Amino acid sequence: MASQTFDMIVIGAGPGGYVAAIRGAQLGLKVAIVEREHMGGICLNWGCIPTKALLRSSEVFHLMQRAGDFGLKADGIGYDLDAVVKRSRGVAKQLNSGIGHLMKKNKITTFMGEATLPAKGRVRVKTDNGTQELEADNIVLATGARARELPGLEADGKHVWTYKHALQPPHMPKSLLVIGSGAIGIEFASFYNTLGADTTVAEVMDRILPVEDAEISAFAKKAFVKQGMTIREKTNVTKLDRGNAGVTAHIEQGGKTETQAFDTVISAVGIVGNTEGLGLEELGVKVEKTHVVTDEYCRTGVSGLYAIGDLAGAPWLAHKASHEGVMVAELIADGQPHSVSPDAIAGCTYCQPQIASVGLTEAQAKEKGFDINVGRFPFIGNGKAIALGEAEGLIKTIFDAKTGALLGAHMVGAEVTELIQGYVVARQLETTEEDLMQTVFPHPTLSEMMHESVLDAYGRAIHV
Repeated sequence: MASQTFDMIVIGAGPGGYVAAIRGAQLGLKVAIVEREHMGGICLNWGCIPTKALLRSSEVFHLMQRAGDFGLKADGIGYDLDAVVKRSRGVAKQLNSGIGHLMKKNKITTFMGEATLPAKGRVRVKTDNGTQELEADNIVLATGARARELPGLEADGKHVWTYKHALQPPHMPKSLLVIGSGAIGIEFASFYNTLGADTTVAEVMDRILPVEDAEISAFAKKAFVKQGMTIREKTNVTKLDRGNAGVTAHIEQGGKTETQAFDTVISAVGIVGNTEGLGLEELGVKVEKTHVVTDEYCRTGVSGLYAIGDLAGAPWLAHKASHEGVMVAELIADGQPHSVSPDAIAGCTYCQPQIASVGLTEAQAKEKGFDINVGRFPFIGNGKAIALGEAEGLIKTIFDAKTGALLGAHMVGAEVTELIQGYVVARQLETTEEDLMQTVFPHPTLSEMMHESVLDAYGRAIHV
């Protein structure tokens, strides 16, 4: 069979792969993309997007229960879980079809099937209609990752779930154990807790949300406990005994093991890169801890072969994958890319309250030897937050005392996932504390707290 030749072949059509393909096509490259399951990948179909749709439903439900706080009346408040899930799947489906349209618009050749790399510069795709042989000098691996499953905690889809089961639940949990308190675990804990599940979160590290600033983690924990969650830190779930009615979890804490019954368990203990079955080892690609090893330009060490997104390691974020996709396409097309610094990538968690951050935590800044100025501003001091009925939250900023550089920003509270971008832009532009202080923020907005936090770092806050 004759091979089809392209300038660039992308394997995986998630937020890294499809963006890389579009940018390559924009730059005049002849591009093919291979996807084995869903256009848009995990993020669009089973991750970022459908989870946000679910969380929006729980947020509205939470607000309905607080109707009296706003001078409103709402009787017989309830929810239909099937309808909530149906809306979530509809949002994902709408965007999935949109990716297909973008491929056609940009004249990208799409192959639906399983890809392997039989040799350097070659891709073999097993489709429903047979095998396709493709060739390109440049191949971009964007195969993503999947949920990590620990021995004894494997999902069964009945009482023990991964994120996929949690997005299409076979039942509404009454007693829920969430193992892992990263973004995925906390978002599902927040969703089901708001809908009434008796929710326990077990985290093996010494605090929940371990990648966040410790002060923000502590604030969030206090809010979750107030909402009725049970938070267990320095806790290891060692075994699950499964029965018809649910699961008995063996929970180890402080050297003691106890058992507790739950009708549902969600395992959110990290992810594993999709490296298997591609033929990477035979090509000489280095894989460490299930992730492809790359340089700052996503090059694998095998000429013409790149790896982006979750496959290439932390931070495991869709926007990081997309930016890497653009960078690699530009490197292939004209050799003038802009590398992506992990410190410049914001992380967002869409629980209640929301959490967002960029750059160094206070502890990291100190570890790196910076002399720092730290500013804080609480939501309770902001007029817009009080008017919204969202007076619980905190914004924290960390500056290099010598240069005024913004080292990090950390937030917890309403809409902080939208606010964080202001600090991301500030860091990208290498803004100093003086620039931020002299910026006029509109009133009344939540963004004014960003200004006040900067002022507070230098003893100049006005409203606190």
